[in-house]
Amino acid sequence: MKHIFKEGLKSKPTFLLLHGTGGTEQDLLPLADIIDQEASVLSVRGNVSENGMPRFFKRLAEGVFDLEDLKFRTEELHNFIDKAAKDYGFDRENVIAIGYSNGANIAGSLLFHYSNVLKAAILHHPMVPIRNKELPDVSNVPVLITAGDNDPICPPQETNDLEKLLKEAGASIDVYWHSQGHQLTQDEAQAAKQWYEKLKGY
Repeated sequence: MKHIFKEGLKSKPTFLLLHGTGGTEQDLLPLADIIDQEASVLSVRGNVSENGMPRFFKRLAEGVFDLEDLKFRTEELHNFIDKAAKDYGFDRENVIAIGYSNGANIAGSLLFHYSNVLKAAILHHPMVPIRNKELPDVSNVPVLITAGDNDPICPPQETNDLEKLLKEAGASIDVYWHSQGHQLTQDEAQAAKQWYEKLKGY
């Protein structure tokens, strides 16, 4: 997968950066800098193109995911992280996903399909990736969800449902709300920084 890797301090985590629809592996680099400039960064570009816009998995319509492709692309990303950890020598057990919109959805899908895949996750404007699925045990995985209470793409019920499903699977969830629709705001970036700094060991 097309990507950027920037090595940080060995004592710090590796941020897995996952852009939104139409984004690239450059998009979330400033966000990673805000949260922790000393962390390593693995920023990935989605392998799917929708009318020329990079995405991490196909969709059938706005808000309607191609679940077969989602499962395939989730496995593809999982394998890519494993390989990148070996290639670049970062700690596979210390990866924190930071995703926005479509990128947050594939990060959520990692948690829905695998235990021990992420140390933590920051999900900006995610939806429930797949429903009616038994989740793996994600006990003690801290997850921050940021959401807009007037988001036209990701309504509040999606956030509430995702919070409930992840909590039931054992994850530790915090939710940050704002009123700026679907856009990723500076306030969210600061909320993510503050949340991250409270994580044990960072």
